[in-house]
Amino acid sequence: MRKRKQVVNNKNTGFFLVKEDILPTAIKKTIKVNEMLKRGDAATINEAIASTGLSRSAYYKYKDSVFPFYEASLNKIVSISFMLDHKKGVLSKVLNIISSDSANILTINQGLPLQGMANVTLSIETENMSIDLEALLDKLRVVEGVRRLEIVGQA
Repeated sequence: MRKRKQVVNNKNTGFFLVKEDILPTAIKKTIKVNEMLKRGDAATINEAIASTGLSRSAYYKYKDSVFPFYEASLNKIVSISFMLDHKKGVLSKVLNIISSDSANILTINQGLPLQGMANVTLSIETENMSIDLEALLDKLRVVEGVRRLEIVGQA
């Protein structure tokens, strides 16, 4: 009987969106350490690791593999689906916010309004944005007339 040689693929296998509440503690702490270093809340890796209670080995194991969602969207094209009230000015407010934060609007697709709501899909380029994508989405969620929004794709 011949043994098959196991081939291990060391390449990145892809990206996944995962809710934070299901992540293991070590990964959550690694994200926190990275954020502390980025914001300047800790001067060194050792200081940040000590304040979170994370081991050095766990930090170095995960540090280059976990990052906030908005960092994955830098220099990307993102498609966002909206459900908007069919009222004058709602889409205009959404477009103005996106434009004011220096995102480049590439496409706008709007369906016919049904039952007082319109489905709109926007594709935006995030390369020159003045804020991160997560902050932009938060601003858009609170616009009066925006009933729902979700990211439907990235390129």
